[in-house]
Amino acid sequence: MSLFAGVVRAMRSGAGRRLALSAVAATVLAGNAAAQTQTPAAQASSPGQAAVRKTFDDWQLRCETPAGAKAEQCALVQNVAAEDRPNLTLVVIVLKTADNRGYLLRVVAPLGVLLPSGLGLKIDQTDIGRASFVRCLTAGCVAEVVMDDGLIKSLRNGSQATFIIFQTPEEGVGIPVSMKGFGPGFDALK
Repeated sequence: MSLFAGVVRAMRSGAGRRLALSAVAATVLAGNAAAQTQTPAAQASSPGQAAVRKTFDDWQLRCETPAGAKAEQCALVQNVAAEDRPNLTLVVIVLKTADNRGYLLRVVAPLGVLLPSGLGLKIDQTDIGRASFVRCLTAGCVAEVVMDDGLIKSLRNGSQATFIIFQTPEEGVGIPVSMKGFGPGFDALK
């Protein structure tokens, strides 16, 4: 059984939701190194066992050395759920790009989101924009953007980000993400 199959079963049952979300984050972190060369099927079966290196308030720095990688890779991770829908969860991940020249904001949303609408982002009620979903795996759909200096500054200075997913064209669901600890956590990625 793949890691993702176990994660999906745990997420569906409600048991071990935090553990399941952590496993998704670890797997997506591991997938960063492999994403450049592997097929989607190979990415979905990549194991991930990222360990929490340090906690920065509401964010965790998770690190691992993926199979075939020469160096350890770290990501800043937060697992969140919608306030009024605890079964609607996101994994928010910030990590260095494969070439180590920039940073990615990667969000894993649950299956069933409306893909064409993308993932919306507001920081302290300021509309930042939308990101497209780039792929869906058995545990969720992934949206990602390369972070520019403006986005990094907004995330550092903000107190709350709200990620908006759509289940229908008319129904956007905002999921709040605390930015408490983001600045020091981001500095630890450098």
